[in-house]
Amino acid sequence: MITTVQQHILREQQALPEAQGTFSWLLSGITLATKMIQARVRRAGLEDVLGAMGETNVQGEEQQKLDVFANQALLDSLSVRDGVAILVSEENEEPVMFDRAKDTGRYVIFFDPLDGSSNIDVNVSVGTIFSIYRRPEGLENDAPGAVLQPGYKQVAAGYVVYGSSAILVYTAGRGVYGFTLDPSIGAYVLSYDNMKMPAQGKYYSVNEANADAFPAAYREYLAQLRRGDLGKEYSSRYVGSLVADFHRTLLKGGVFLYPPTKSHPGGKLRLMYEANPLAFIAEQAGGMATNGRERILDLQPNSIHQRTPFVIGSKVEMEAFARRTEAVEANADVWAPAI
Repeated sequence: MITTVQQHILREQQALPEAQGTFSWLLSGITLATKMIQARVRRAGLEDVLGAMGETNVQGEEQQKLDVFANQALLDSLSVRDGVAILVSEENEEPVMFDRAKDTGRYVIFFDPLDGSSNIDVNVSVGTIFSIYRRPEGLENDAPGAVLQPGYKQVAAGYVVYGSSAILVYTAGRGVYGFTLDPSIGAYVLSYDNMKMPAQGKYYSVNEANADAFPAAYREYLAQLRRGDLGKEYSSRYVGSLVADFHRTLLKGGVFLYPPTKSHPGGKLRLMYEANPLAFIAEQAGGMATNGRERILDLQPNSIHQRTPFVIGSKVEMEAFARRTEAVEANADVWAPAI
């Protein structure tokens, strides 16, 4: 007997009686958009959808044609859902707000339409990341107050990785579940039940070409992993597509790092579109996530496009990273050369 994502969401919704069907209807908009994106990705080499648009987005990055398509697919699919009060896209400078009554428009949705899109031309896995919050009571006309919520207030979060198959991973705060898109029936089918990140892995994932610009604690931590100080020999795996790198970390364990650098001391990944949803998933699966000093989900955002350093992974690796960071930064300059 198969279980589709719609069936699973309906069961999950029973734990959210206030949702009254709105939550499942909302998530169906996300799954519909991701099926549209997957179909376009699979034909990327056959249609005029590869390459850049010749424009930059609010992040200052060159927009790819598939970025624009994915963004519009999500906006179109979600804007018609009455439960949506505000949509916030990594590609848009400002939130998209809908004039809906507070008892109807209950949710605020963040999304990165096509994470890793710069890799699409070389057939590397890309993905969609989403994050769902409740619109706070009394803040119906206060856009900043409604959208600038810390990650621990997420109702649900997930991602779809478009690779050899399309896999949807999501949590609503009651465990993590994965669904594989079955093209023969056009539905996401449960393929990973109650996912758990291994307590320790054997891979670390970081762009080591930038290691000389990392803070001392990060460089010393990476040296520990290479030496096998945690009782295992580690191998390096880095795709350069966050969804793909995190998906491997979720399944295999280990650690993913996107450290601050001297040129970007505040980090480069987006707190609201990338770090928060993946941190929520990781914690639900038994992992941890930090900005190097604080738990990601405790951070109070000050803007929708805020960036952050990001370290996420298994319990053993994350606890070792916390110990190394505390030891180094208590006794040395953050950017001091590693010993």
